[in-house]
Amino acid sequence: MQAITYHHYGTPDVLNLEDIPQRVPAEDEVLIRVHAASVNPYDWHFMRGTPKFVRMFMGVGGPRFTGLGADVAGVVESAGAKVTRFRGGEAVFGTARGAFAEYACAKESHLAVKPEGVSFEQAATLPIAGITALQALRDRAHVLPEQSVLINGAAGGVGTFAVQIAKILGAQVTGVCSTQNVDLVRSIGADAAIDYTREDFTRSLDRYDVVFDLVGNRELKDLRRALRPKGVYVGCGGGGPDRGSGEMLRGMLWLMVAGPFVSQKLTSVLANVNAEDLGKLGAWVAAGKLRPVLDRSYQLAQTAEAVRYVETCHARGKVTIAVA
Repeated sequence: MQAITYHHYGTPDVLNLEDIPQRVPAEDEVLIRVHAASVNPYDWHFMRGTPKFVRMFMGVGGPRFTGLGADVAGVVESAGAKVTRFRGGEAVFGTARGAFAEYACAKESHLAVKPEGVSFEQAATLPIAGITALQALRDRAHVLPEQSVLINGAAGGVGTFAVQIAKILGAQVTGVCSTQNVDLVRSIGADAAIDYTREDFTRSLDRYDVVFDLVGNRELKDLRRALRPKGVYVGCGGGGPDRGSGEMLRGMLWLMVAGPFVSQKLTSVLANVNAEDLGKLGAWVAAGKLRPVLDRSYQLAQTAEAVRYVETCHARGKVTIAVA
């Protein structure tokens, strides 16, 4: 089978399209014939081996697992002996190791059935970005109807889902984005859009119940100014591949150190992919409540170009890989 592989950490230039043996699912896994995948910052973190401390788990001298990609949508080819929820021929979506390939193996618990009427491309955008947005707003911020929510980075992969999910939860939503994305952010449901090139939301008199920060380029003290006294700040990564490990660690440490001494809640989110939340997102798309914003689609052989584009941090919504 054809698959994207990498044997050294580095820029997208380390990615190769190779013929490798077809993967064999473990007892609790299914083998998926991949129809579509999507690109996340998660992927270039693995490709570059950053922040560098993660190499202790991935491989110090180079990646132990040479496949890349996580978000996947496709058809079940075969299933391990302990798999009970899926059978051959079913259309599924979720996360798999090495999703940038013709076939990929995924744990049963990381998959859901793809709803009728939802394309493979749409389904492939949902797992990491959609679940990150859902869990940040529902589980970390506990967004309630009529609360005010600000999404910093509203036009990106997670941001476009976050705007819509906050509206589904009943919030009043403000999206922060660049000039060219103001109309996009309003079109997906934001009640207001702030052009960060013209206005600094941390200097405004407006205060929010929730700030969901997907950019990570502002000091915590500035972001807290935008919050109400009992507001919730949720951080989620941010920054491109040139953001150093030390800077990322400092951001996480500030949340832990400052949190106990302020009236506001300061937290962060990392997607916990599970079948229930995947099913919820898929049902919302099928019902027309949630619309994946699709920026560009690349062929499998163009994966390096797709990752390079996502690394610019200027993608509008999601970038997908068409496989089958």
